[in-house]
Amino acid sequence: MTMQTDKEIRCPAPAVTYGKVLFGMECPCESVEKAEEIFREVPQLLELFRNPVVPVKEKYAVIDRVFPEEMRNFLKTVCKNHRMDLMPEIFAAYRQCMDEKNRILHAVLTCTTPPDGEQMQGLEAFLRRKYGAEEVRIEVRRDDSLLGGFILRAGSDEYDRSIRGGLDRLAQTLGAK
Repeated sequence: MTMQTDKEIRCPAPAVTYGKVLFGMECPCESVEKAEEIFREVPQLLELFRNPVVPVKEKYAVIDRVFPEEMRNFLKTVCKNHRMDLMPEIFAAYRQCMDEKNRILHAVLTCTTPPDGEQMQGLEAFLRRKYGAEEVRIEVRRDDSLLGGFILRAGSDEYDRSIRGGLDRLAQTLGAK
């Protein structure tokens, strides 16, 4: 059972493939996180790797100097295939694989008033049971246009318990008659 949400980054197919390959390599998580951190902190690296004027040999030398050893062959392959521009999406796809393996569910709760601790625990318990998740991570977003209540998105499901949603459903019912 897949446990993804609307929050996930919509990755291009090649990025998903590379993310799955990286996950399948069983590279230490710390090395993957370190590589992602390096790209985040030094965005000029992506420019360098995308630049067709820079010889591949120089790009490989940078990879060898900058990145964790466990990531080097993978990064060289991505570089050789001219896909370094996909690195943010590759890392996102890798994290999605990790979350599925660890049975972590991401959900988005949109509401007018954030839930208190007891309500949040109730939502988490519901989602754990429904999706068989070990851990639930709920991102809370505020939206006053809901007028009250909430919308919960998890997996491919949406639970609209908002006043606005109720009014919209009522209008559709009345309009259909």
